[in-house]
Amino acid sequence: MLRSGPEREGIAERLGIDRDTAAKTLARVVRLALRYPGRFALATAAGLIATIFNLAIPRLLGRAVDQSQVLLKQAAMEPRLALGALGVTALVLLAASTARGLMQMVAGFHSETLGQQVARDLRLAYFDKLQQLGFDFHDRVHSGDLITRGMLDLEGVRGFIEVGMQRIIALTLLVAIGGVGLVAQDPVMALATLSFIPFAGWRAARMGLLLRLAWTKLQAQQAVVTRVMEENLQGVRVVRAFGAEPYEMGKFDAAAQAALALSNARFRLRSSSMATISSAYYLALALVLGVGAHRISVGAISIGQLAECLAFMTILQLPVRQIGMVMNSGARAISSGRRVFEILDVEPTIRDAPAAVALEQPRGVLRFENVSFAYPGAADTPVLREVSFTLEPGHTLGVVGPSGCGKSTIAQLVPRFYDVAGGRITLDGVDVRELQLAALRRTVNLVSQDAFLFDDSLERNIAYATPEAGRTRVRDAARIAHIHDHAESLAAGYEAQVGERGASLSGGQRQRVSIARGLMAEARVLIFDDATSAVDAATEHGLRRALAEATSSHATLIISHRLSSLMHADEIIVLQAGRVVERGDHAGLVAAGGYYAELYAMQTAAAEPKPQRAADRVSA
Repeated sequence: MLRSGPEREGIAERLGIDRDTAAKTLARVVRLALRYPGRFALATAAGLIATIFNLAIPRLLGRAVDQSQVLLKQAAMEPRLALGALGVTALVLLAASTARGLMQMVAGFHSETLGQQVARDLRLAYFDKLQQLGFDFHDRVHSGDLITRGMLDLEGVRGFIEVGMQRIIALTLLVAIGGVGLVAQDPVMALATLSFIPFAGWRAARMGLLLRLAWTKLQAQQAVVTRVMEENLQGVRVVRAFGAEPYEMGKFDAAAQAALALSNARFRLRSSSMATISSAYYLALALVLGVGAHRISVGAISIGQLAECLAFMTILQLPVRQIGMVMNSGARAISSGRRVFEILDVEPTIRDAPAAVALEQPRGVLRFENVSFAYPGAADTPVLREVSFTLEPGHTLGVVGPSGCGKSTIAQLVPRFYDVAGGRITLDGVDVRELQLAALRRTVNLVSQDAFLFDDSLERNIAYATPEAGRTRVRDAARIAHIHDHAESLAAGYEAQVGERGASLSGGQRQRVSIARGLMAEARVLIFDDATSAVDAATEHGLRRALAEATSSHATLIISHRLSSLMHADEIIVLQAGRVVERGDHAGLVAAGGYYAELYAMQTAAAEPKPQRAADRVSA
């Protein structure tokens, strides 16, 4: 009994199935393949020819059976003629089988090549989109999930293009052309031969809907597994330090066990459906034998025609069994494609304005005009409130304040990692939102506290911003950043590999490599966001003097908790709760007796040597 429309919709909702979205996703996957019409046409044409030869085999077998009956009667009179006729039929059958195999090989080659080409295009488009998306996107989407989509989900799309599409085409042609031929010979036998197709198709379609839900759940869980592993590898030192290996193993085992349960459920669903389809096939085979025997007895068909029907069913057996695989491939392509297209369809919030301009010869005059900002999803908690300042070339501006007051936010707003909520930021009098992003980020360089290094050589990490730079320039930047002596002390020198995230270097060394990399960019505005927090005081003193000399013509913004890093600045602003509460040079702020003076007193007292106790003097 058919269910009513609303009831069917309720089932679809419970299964998480959106038919419109599924159809659009699958159509979009197919359009990806059609971007290569030549290769797609070759694969389809080869599949069509293979199908025609495939259909010729049952016809030849049927004729051979009928022919053999006639020739057996003639064999006593003319045995050579009988054997010759059967030999010709055998050769034609061999030729048809060989041609079918060759065409299937051609179709398979072009299908796989097409799938790999589409996968490459999709992979590049996906990676390119990740480069465009702003920090607001990456802040809320875990990198483990993005990796899963860009690898496992993308493979699901490729697999359907490579295998599923051609199998659908081959099966459709086989049933359509073969069915027409059978109906032309004997409608009753055709009906019996094709009787299992509707049931197999219905069962496979139902399996496809359920498999789509299963694939969606499995892929989401695989993303969890990837995320747990990624976090463990990134935090391996923390895990070892706290002896948390058993806890991490339990967490990973729970995620992997959940993925296994979903995978087993998917396998049970596919296996039960395939078994049902196979049962329907063998029942139809028995039906053909019964009906065929009756039709032969009444003289409606010959034994050869029955053999042709049986041979056709044998040829149909594998494609029909593959209906389940095709539906599984299609279900995976829908769920995988939806997850990949979700990322491809995201519009970057930070992008070039329609009439964005480029600064041909930037001076580097940076101005904040009543800037207010709140992070996405926290609009009711502003981080900056009406902040204003001006930074000219050749000047240094220091920013200090307690944790969470908005210091690092200022650093991320200048190169437009985020857009302001109120006010504006200008560079040489032009709102940064009206500048081309590439031009803006060539003019502004940010060196942050978290010094990320690539698993590459020391030299290539320093020259990352300008890979075409020569060795002399790299070494000059390394000298200013006080990392040259360390590089020279290494056995491989500047070619030494720094390891994943710079694991072979100390925290201070990583920061100095990051500073050298920032100097290589030759930006007009330099921002140092607590960039020397891990550098020892003695090294920082020499580094600060070298930086001051090297950046004397630049606009330099220094954010730091250490007042020794910015007390030489031309102007210092003090932030509290996102507002500028003090402003001036070091001497003036100390004399004002406010927050800056208190912080200076605490840091000065902490740096002074403690007086020796009397007991210690006696023992000495």
